[in-house]
Amino acid sequence: MARAHEAGALHSPGSSATAIVPSWLTPPADVNELLPQLWSQTVERGDAGGLRVGGVDVAELAATYGTPLYVVDELDFRSRAVAWRDAFADAFADLCGGADVYYASKAFTATGVTRWIAQDGLHLDTSSAGELELGLRGGVLPGRIALHGNNKSRGEIAAALAAGVGRIVLDSLQEVDLVADVAAELGVVAPVMLRITVGVEAHTHSYIATAHEDQKFGLSLTSGQAMATVARVLARPELHLLGLHSHIGSQIFDMGGFEVSARRLLGLHRTIEREHGVELAEVDLGGGYGIAYTSEHQPLPPAEIAGRLAEIVARECLVQGIAVPRVSVEPGRAIAGPAGFTLYEVGVTKDVALDGGATRRYVSVDGGMSDNIRTALYDADYSATVASRASQAPGVLSRVVGKHCESGDVVVKDEFLPGDTGAGDLLAVPGTGAYCRSMASNYNQLPRPAVVSVRDGSAKVLVRRETPTDLLALDAG
Repeated sequence: MARAHEAGALHSPGSSATAIVPSWLTPPADVNELLPQLWSQTVERGDAGGLRVGGVDVAELAATYGTPLYVVDELDFRSRAVAWRDAFADAFADLCGGADVYYASKAFTATGVTRWIAQDGLHLDTSSAGELELGLRGGVLPGRIALHGNNKSRGEIAAALAAGVGRIVLDSLQEVDLVADVAAELGVVAPVMLRITVGVEAHTHSYIATAHEDQKFGLSLTSGQAMATVARVLARPELHLLGLHSHIGSQIFDMGGFEVSARRLLGLHRTIEREHGVELAEVDLGGGYGIAYTSEHQPLPPAEIAGRLAEIVARECLVQGIAVPRVSVEPGRAIAGPAGFTLYEVGVTKDVALDGGATRRYVSVDGGMSDNIRTALYDADYSATVASRASQAPGVLSRVVGKHCESGDVVVKDEFLPGDTGAGDLLAVPGTGAYCRSMASNYNQLPRPAVVSVRDGSAKVLVRRETPTDLLALDAG
């Protein structure tokens, strides 16, 4: 049995030269090529071979804002948001008058981002008082905001109700009385939905699969917990039950799980309406649609996802004999993820001999797991390219690593980078617009990077770079 190694299974004793390259990764004919599915729509190579985004050279961004740097293509972000909004509005227009698209604050949020969301007519999903405040500051109408979470505090619930959010998604039986009591104190009726665990095992990493039974989210459909919670909600006049919610996971490409989830959720919807004599106006089918992090990923376009979900909902409602409720979805990373990339500066490089005669090049950058924890946390795959210039050197199998004191501080596990990649080069990692800045840390006391948005030849700061002074300001010693 091979022992696990902190830096990945490919370092386990017994690895051979033929086993170190993933099956989906092939040596590129051109190390300068940019695969369209990996990059935001305005990224291109300029005349000198360096990357440009939104009409701005990345070397200029690095010189002005430093590295590591999160770069958001505003045109791409907003185009994706509008594409999701319009696709679901069109697909569900004849079924239930349209559908609502909720942008996931947890993917990445800032006041500038929530302003885009408000201007482009999307709804907003929040799971903390901080995310709620950013939504309100950006101008999102309170009625378009949802509050999620498996352990909401009394303060978060009070803030949401005082603001007048459109829904609070209840995650447990205990939350029913908590939300009802806070609503009573404020003299309001709380609009609520119930998050149902539908028992669908999503084909994704276990840490981001969220609808199987053995995990922290939701109310079990199979154990009777969901129906008991429905009865409790209906017994509290301070609550108004809007409908049901389900979320089966993240980074999902197979629509089969959504079909099973919708069938079970709408079946429960029918049972509640008939047994309790109430009308449920809404159903939220969640999200978690995958994006392309590497060449192996082929995500479906929003219009196809919306069309297939509309067919599923129409068919299941017909079978159940119920009216089609208002539908909402939560695309999550599908909006923010492809719209952003992270820009690093290369430092040390070294070649490491592996068992079987193979060699892997380690390319160290000035960031790492503090600005992108997903590789270490989820075993996520990413791609990379030299961003400051073009190269004529052949590709060399490389691993992009950070500067932290951890063997598992890996940013990109496997990529063919030019053989002349070296100190001072800028390296860009695409697909980092979601769950990188929002999960960033100060490990090893590194300040978190800035986030800049770029459009039409100019850049602006969405979130400024932290400084050592910021970190020391919290130190009471």
